[in-house]
Amino acid sequence: MTIRPLAERDIPAVVDLSLRAWAPVFDSFRRVLGEGIYRNLYPDWSAMQAAAVERVCRDEAMPTWVADHEGRAVGFVAVVHDRQEDEPDSSEIEMIAVDPDHQRRGIAADLIAFAEDRMREHGSRLAVIGTGGDPGHAPARAAYEQAGFTPLPLVRYYKKL
Repeated sequence: MTIRPLAERDIPAVVDLSLRAWAPVFDSFRRVLGEGIYRNLYPDWSAMQAAAVERVCRDEAMPTWVADHEGRAVGFVAVVHDRQEDEPDSSEIEMIAVDPDHQRRGIAADLIAFAEDRMREHGSRLAVIGTGGDPGHAPARAAYEQAGFTPLPLVRYYKKL
């Protein structure tokens, strides 16, 4: 497996692997939030998420790399630099996903380490990543903590009106 810059031809595969990787997260959201709130927030989660991934992949201000296994994208990571005014000298992992068929092989750890190296090269002194506190995000939280990130629990509340 190698990590290389995202190419235009990778975008469909990255969108596809992301949707498959994040399906358990959206199932978790449905269970935690209940059907009413979930449907209000995510009337068509896969279309919304596909558009978000494609937007990130095409954003020239957000460098994106893929984990390449035998010429095929099996994971990706996108980084944004200097976006947060309240987090000076920081870069953030905006999105990261690994194809479910290739998970639990260290690819996420490799992508995180690669992104951190790019952040250091940029001159950032703080790496940031966010994720959910729901059960569907437990594997992501474990990966980030294993990579040395310190969590700061935040809570967002929803109420159907």
